[in-house]
Amino acid sequence: MFRTPEFTPFLLSFAAFAAAQTIGGLALGTLVFRATGSPLLSAVSMFGPQLAQLLGAAFLLSGADRLPPRAILSGLALAFAAGTAVLALPGLPVAAVFAVLLAQGLVASLGGGVRSGLLNEILTKDGYVLGRSVFNMLWGLMQVAGFATGGALLTLLAPRTCLLLAAALYAMSALATRLGLTARPPRSSGRLSVSVTWRTNGLLWSARPRRLTYLGLWIPNGLVVGCESLYISYDPGAAGTLFACAALGMFVGDVAVGRLVPPALRPRLAVPLRLLLAAPYLFFVLRPGVTLAAVAVAVASVGFGASLVLQERLMSLTPDDLAGQALGLHFVGMSTLQGVGAALAGMVAQLTSPAAAMTVLALGSVTVTLTLSALGRNEAQRRGSVSVRV
Repeated sequence: MFRTPEFTPFLLSFAAFAAAQTIGGLALGTLVFRATGSPLLSAVSMFGPQLAQLLGAAFLLSGADRLPPRAILSGLALAFAAGTAVLALPGLPVAAVFAVLLAQGLVASLGGGVRSGLLNEILTKDGYVLGRSVFNMLWGLMQVAGFATGGALLTLLAPRTCLLLAAALYAMSALATRLGLTARPPRSSGRLSVSVTWRTNGLLWSARPRRLTYLGLWIPNGLVVGCESLYISYDPGAAGTLFACAALGMFVGDVAVGRLVPPALRPRLAVPLRLLLAAPYLFFVLRPGVTLAAVAVAVASVGFGASLVLQERLMSLTPDDLAGQALGLHFVGMSTLQGVGAALAGMVAQLTSPAAAMTVLALGSVTVTLTLSALGRNEAQRRGSVSVRV
């Protein structure tokens, strides 16, 4: 895979982008928490921009297949660099911070679909799961390194200085994309269009098997990310450690699912992995110390490997010419539900405590997973009975 032209520079540009997101997100969440003392605002500052991606998906997502990928990815990284530099300005009001985050969320709505669609072009189709696994592993490593480094930097530097470092990393990502990737034409003809975006999203959502797959990718994941958004308010001094341990668990899950589990066995792991993703957070009702909490979040995050299984299922249910928008819809929906999960977690934590909010959201994630599993079995039985009658 690393001998494939463009794969390595594509990977490096993503690594710089991921490092920027982790260091910048931790710095901004810490800055907002210090300024306001609010678990809600701290959580939303880290994950709230993903809510804006829903609006972007409604109007811009057809661009995932209809715009040149290199130009979009380099432009996206430059936009994040500029926005993060603005967030580092001294005295910036909290309302202005969230306005910048809203703008970043809107432009980010194109990123997931363009990046995943381009990966599908760089690699052969049967190499997608392995390639996606490598990207997820890299994301996990960058989160481990980024949150650990960000936590260390925040003990030495001001959050605004860390934001400037993140802006520089975004600029490096833009440069790697521009110099390392070949200019490609769009995958589909036609212009970016709101009507085409809505029509294709409707087509993707219309099939019940795809719909259940999307919901399985979005909701359990989003609720658990809501739990993660409370690390700063749960223990401000140990938040970097908790984020790093969660990222390490995600890395282990992606390695196991992408490299060690036989393809024939992968589909059976979707439900167990999603249950594992949430179950350890039920333990937070006891308000564990840093060591036990770090173990719990690391074990839970192994369950993020379920996303690889479900993405593979989604690709098997989707025509090739819609792959970019299908994956874009997945990433936007996932990001939106993560933002919703963060906002919901922050609200519950405001009324109770961060530990209680984590427990509530974890219970919700388990319930949703079991419900979707039952609906999926009913759908499979229904389709089987229809095939027999035919």
